Amino acid sequence: MITGELKNKIDSLWDIFAAGGLVNPLEVIEQITYLMFIHDLDDSDNIRAKESAMLGLPYKSIFSEEVKVGERTIDGLQLKWSVFHDFPADRMYSVIQEWVFPFIKTLHSDRNSAYSKYMDDAIFKLPTPLVLSKVVDSLDEIYKVMNEIQTADVRGDVYEYLLSKIAQSGLNGQFRTPRHIIRMMVEMMNPSSDEMICDPACGTSGFLVASAEYLKEKKKEEIFFDKQKKDHYMNHMFYGYDMDRTMLRIGAMNMMTHGIDNPFIEYRDSLSDQNTDRDKYTLVLANPPFKGSLDAESVSGDLLKMCKTKKTELLFISLFLRILKIGGRCACIVPDGVLFGSSKAHRDIRREIVENHRLEAIISMPSGVFKPYAGVSTAILVFTKTEHGGTDNVWFYDMKADGFSLDDKRSPIAENDIEDIIERFKNLEKETDRKRTDKSFMVPKKDIVSNDYDLSINKYKEIEYVAVEYPPTSEIMANIREIEMEIGQEMEELERLLEL
Repeated sequence: MITGELKNKIDSLWDIFAAGGLVNPLEVIEQITYLMFIHDLDDSDNIRAKESAMLGLPYKSIFSEEVKVGERTIDGLQLKWSVFHDFPADRMYSVIQEWVFPFIKTLHSDRNSAYSKYMDDAIFKLPTPLVLSKVVDSLDEIYKVMNEIQTADVRGDVYEYLLSKIAQSGLNGQFRTPRHIIRMMVEMMNPSSDEMICDPACGTSGFLVASAEYLKEKKKEEIFFDKQKKDHYMNHMFYGYDMDRTMLRIGAMNMMTHGIDNPFIEYRDSLSDQNTDRDKYTLVLANPPFKGSLDAESVSGDLLKMCKTKKTELLFISLFLRILKIGGRCACIVPDGVLFGSSKAHRDIRREIVENHRLEAIISMPSGVFKPYAGVSTAILVFTKTEHGGTDNVWFYDMKADGFSLDDKRSPIAENDIEDIIERFKNLEKETDRKRTDKSFMVPKKDIVSNDYDLSINKYKEIEYVAVEYPPTSEIMANIREIEMEIGQEMEELERLLEL
């Protein structure tokens, strides 16, 4: 969550759009995203030029020399944010409308790229040069504050705050999975340089961006010093699907500005027959939608074979099992009802994972993790697709704190279980002797089977009751009488004082 100066500046930017007549929050976020992308193109181009100069490598800027836009050939430097933001308002307006927008639509020659798909219909909607000038100045101030804060999450936090504007307006109810929860799941999965990573309900691509950043941070030499692995990282590693074109556009831009040249971000109803993926990915990271029900007619038939239900949270788990390769892993967020629901569909999906695949971990999260957007209790489900079983012991962790208060304010606090979760998950062999009164413990498969495949932590966690010895009743009564006498004496003293 962002607070203070940055929050105020984003609110001011939002007010500029409202004053200019743009009040639909989806349109406002689209326009802000386009302009942020144009700003980031300039920044990332400058950074790559500096890195290449330091390494003594040749680098050709996308703004270098002359650029062809439509029928005209213009000086590419005029398309840089750092250049045109100093132009007079009228000239800046015509440059962005007539040159910059057409230019960014044609950046990728590959018409099937994520970028081309979601920029083809990009429309510049700012109504007047004055509004544009104010928006550009406001964004410059926002970037200045973001650079001063210099935390890895600040960009994601800005997106989260923008998305909260949609939720406040009652449109689409979009909300972002907290960055620290995403990062925890990525660290637990420890993706390798040859993964194929998918999020079938990707939204703004938070899981994909975090995976890319993790790989860049932890496995930089392995990926970037190997031509084939670098090509895989840039063009064939990341796959995201969603049904909201605005979110896809933000997601595609988010990936590209984080250095992924060509992520596969596509409009798709992942649960329908239009999704034909099967045995394709090595890692699924997701927080799929889990509200409401779907019509059976709109759901892919083979998902219903595994789990006959209309509930999206169960259908998505069926989907994960279908799209993963043998040996592929999944870490997904599910509502608590998935763990203990008593319907046949709930039991069937749990039995499928426990009996036919390898269920590894259940991390129970407190209900405040998704506040202020939602107060549902959730858990992280970690499993590997095997199709031949493999569940021996399941690791449970009772997460009590994530470094933030569990109310709507989500203020930073000292208590935080995340590092402990990551450390213990990476060393599960040390967990076998822990008692069920501890924060984390192992549960054998036979116990889960005997409990009808119930996966809620409360079914297995034991509470240690400490005996408290109280004094005899006669002693307690004597103390009460003594207190009563003292009260009577004090009351008499008070009455005497009032009579004086």
